[in-house]
Amino acid sequence: MGRTALVTGGTRGIGKAIAIALHEAGHQVAAVYHSNSNAAQAFFEQTAIPVYQWDVADFDACHAGIARVELQLGPIDILVNNAGIASDAVLHRMTPDQWWRVIHTDLGSMFNMCRHLVEGMRERQFGRIINISSVNGQKGQFGQSNYAAAKAGVLGFTKALAIESARKNITVNAITPGYCDTEMVAAVPKETMQTIIGGIPVGRLGSAEDVGRTVVFLAAEEAGFITGATIDVNGGQTMR
Repeated sequence: MGRTALVTGGTRGIGKAIAIALHEAGHQVAAVYHSNSNAAQAFFEQTAIPVYQWDVADFDACHAGIARVELQLGPIDILVNNAGIASDAVLHRMTPDQWWRVIHTDLGSMFNMCRHLVEGMRERQFGRIINISSVNGQKGQFGQSNYAAAKAGVLGFTKALAIESARKNITVNAITPGYCDTEMVAAVPKETMQTIIGGIPVGRLGSAEDVGRTVVFLAAEEAGFITGATIDVNGGQTMR
């Protein structure tokens, strides 16, 4: 059964793969982006998946954007909170702006999006919320105290909302991707990347499609007994 899905950060990288995977699984998908209009237009021309622009770190913008999507596509039953940024610096050189921009976008957006959507899901007695965290939210990373803190916060948020929502047939799960072959990872220096790959037991980077397939599984009707879970998609980089 196809439903309406919304993917934040949905026109590039992992978000693009998630949006395409959900679309191919039969869902009606809306892809949200913030600033890269050229990439969003190219994505739309490639996929015909409608795109919407707003800042997920802005509570009121999320309210207005979600209303626009639901007016055009119908009630949103699947939410994928994928949008995120990094602004790396060691803590003793990190500025307040670097800290708060990452916290507001990567963690604050969880509240902004879920707060506006969860009431409708509760009324309809169905929902699938999938939050994209990171392996670095589990193990930390040099120069990423802001990013690691936000992504670790996503995991706690996921568990709490899962408990609150379970009796309403709403599942809330998190995925922690490892290093995937995306534009963001491509910017990592070659020597550093060799070290990273050396620490991945499968001996390679993942793909954005690996994450997309996991989202499709968690979004399915049949995944209703899985909630509050953290699914590691990292080639064995962390094992718990």
